[in-house]
Amino acid sequence: MKLYFLRHGAADWPDWPGDDDERPLTEAGRKEVRRVAKFLREIGVAPRVIFSSPLPRAVQTAQIAHKYLGGDLLEETTLAPGVTSRRIRALLKKQDADEVMLVGHEPDFSEAIRVLSGGRVKMAKAGAARVDMDESGKGRLIWLLPPRISAR
Repeated sequence: MKLYFLRHGAADWPDWPGDDDERPLTEAGRKEVRRVAKFLREIGVAPRVIFSSPLPRAVQTAQIAHKYLGGDLLEETTLAPGVTSRRIRALLKKQDADEVMLVGHEPDFSEAIRVLSGGRVKMAKAGAARVDMDESGKGRLIWLLPPRISAR
């Protein structure tokens, strides 16, 4: 299975008055996610399903990715901040899709990639990674793309 990780885009509001979990993407964040999603489409990323954390910034990122990449779009509460590689494996076991995208948060995604594949990464906002999973649940990190690469 090709497993794609997509970290939500920028949601840094200097004077955000509400709960941190409710922060939406900034306009710059939306623009960057659109650019990354277009780039992912150009390199052949085509998930059959996109699972998103329920937080607004992740849902908005997933909606943009869905627009460019297709597949089914599903909100998944287990992808909220604090998700573990164990929960990700459990989610994946329920899938028969050959390509799945997860949209969520740091530091959870970097840690999950480390546990699943041994790859030590740090996911940038709007960054993406691909981990190929075998049937035993072991993964291999194939690539890590910072969002700036999509600007070229």
